[in-house]
Amino acid sequence: MAQGYCYAKSHLLAALLRANAIPAGLCYQRLTVETDGPPYCLHGLNAVYLKQYGWYRIDARGNKPGVAAEFSPPMEKLAFPLVAASERDFPEIWAEPLPLVVKALTRNKTVEQVFENLPDIEVIETQPNELHPLTVRPLH
Repeated sequence: MAQGYCYAKSHLLAALLRANAIPAGLCYQRLTVETDGPPYCLHGLNAVYLKQYGWYRIDARGNKPGVAAEFSPPMEKLAFPLVAASERDFPEIWAEPLPLVVKALTRNKTVEQVFENLPDIEVIETQPNELHPLTVRPLH
């Protein structure tokens, strides 16, 4: 798939893997859209369970010049490494897509509309020893 949003690609990859009895889930990163600050958006990727390595994240986005998201376990190679201090790499593996991602894909009919309404979530900071589940709060 050369064109399309990461969300749709990761949803399709999860469905294809599951249809072939390979455990798969959805994962997210919060990345800057163009700079090292706001605005931010979620980037969708996958996790697949490999008997030899456990859960391993993969990026359905694909490769292009300057982007190498190769499948090379046990080394993780995602399309977008975190570069700004405000970006986040969420460790959760979701069985279903986040509702705000589904909303962005279903309510916006064109690529341009999706780009104008990229999903984002609020990041809640916690103390180092405080256990806190990921709280998803849409910003739109």
